[in-house]
Amino acid sequence: MILRRMQALLAGIYDLPQAHDVYDFLITDPADLPPQRRAGDEQVLVATRGDDVAMALFLDAQLLRRLEATDPTATLNAGNLADCLTALEGVSHFICLAWNACHDKQVSLLELELQAEVDKYIASFWLLRAQDPRRYPLELHRLLFKRARVDATLAGEREGMYATANTYAARFCRRLEAVLCESGRSGRARAVQAMSELRRFYRLSNARKLSHIEHLA
Repeated sequence: MILRRMQALLAGIYDLPQAHDVYDFLITDPADLPPQRRAGDEQVLVATRGDDVAMALFLDAQLLRRLEATDPTATLNAGNLADCLTALEGVSHFICLAWNACHDKQVSLLELELQAEVDKYIASFWLLRAQDPRRYPLELHRLLFKRARVDATLAGEREGMYATANTYAARFCRRLEAVLCESGRSGRARAVQAMSELRRFYRLSNARKLSHIEHLA
């Protein structure tokens, strides 16, 4: 199933255990959402009581049907890219929240969005390279970061936070791109270095992630 394949892809990149199946937390009917949250194709809902955390991931049923019909993990193209990125964002949020909860770590909304932006880039890059190992999808960075626009209606007062996440993720992913496309080394060596950087980054606190990006050359 498509979301399980996306979960496995991200878990493999970051060397994370798959202790929870995303489908066990999935909602696909907007009617099951609170009335004030029935906007957009993807949302994560979190509720806490003391040390207990409850979580659900909403992805619209029609979006999932489109992805199952044109599986982006097999062939990612212009026709399914937007839906793929929406689903990847939801799966990224789910994994990040679950991993931090299992490690008794708090996660800010900025960190959640920053990580999702990185995950969308690296997962898309991985898929495109798997489809054509000779191709370096250099247009991907511009598409995800330069041409991306925050929907002010959906973002509301969080518009600035989403813009900040995009800016920081763009800088970090530019560094990854330089590693992945570096000439003079084997593709395997480049992939190993990139995954090493990604795994270290994933385990940093929010403040250290931002500091790390600010000190990139």
